[in-house]
Amino acid sequence: MKKFYMFMFLVCGIGGGAYAEMPYRVQDNSAQSTTDVFAAAHRFYVSGAYNFSMWQSYTDSNNVKENGKNTNSFDVAVGMRLFDTFRLEANYIRTDADWSDFSVRGNTAMLNAIFDARIDSEYRLFKKQYFVPYIGIGGGASWNKAIDIDILDKVSPVVAGLAGISVEFGEYFAFDFGYRYLYMFSPKFDGIDNLRPNAHQFRGGVRLNF
Repeated sequence: MKKFYMFMFLVCGIGGGAYAEMPYRVQDNSAQSTTDVFAAAHRFYVSGAYNFSMWQSYTDSNNVKENGKNTNSFDVAVGMRLFDTFRLEANYIRTDADWSDFSVRGNTAMLNAIFDARIDSEYRLFKKQYFVPYIGIGGGASWNKAIDIDILDKVSPVVAGLAGISVEFGEYFAFDFGYRYLYMFSPKFDGIDNLRPNAHQFRGGVRLNF
């Protein structure tokens, strides 16, 4: 019996020592990770992105989709973080849209509301979050110029849906990879019944935090 008690004592002692030295899987970072720490430290940012756009269009008369050509363009943005998980972004997009018979060139200005899946709770699994997914919506206007066709309304409303992921390297620099669905209300081209250009845009860019 004494040997049994000595054995249990040794097991409990070794186990207790190992448990005491084992780090917690969920760490308490409350001293440095209270609400909206990142937004308070880096309220503003600027970004630039390359766009690969797959254009198409619909008409109200027969709802026929006509695929356009794939084009390349760019956009720039200035943003403000209200919270760690929410930011507002003013966005300029260079619009280049081509079809077989005509083309549209435009300058588009949008305001985006973006929600980030940033982890800034008191308890979290990792000390640093490198991948930050996001979703968002946007709205604005496009100032258009048509080539090989007359355009009646040179300014058209534009809406968009956004989704993607940011890869953050430290506090100040990040890569952004995302998808944007861009929809332009009819610019009223002469001879075309209510053409509505829209695009699937795949984006890649960089962001600098201040």
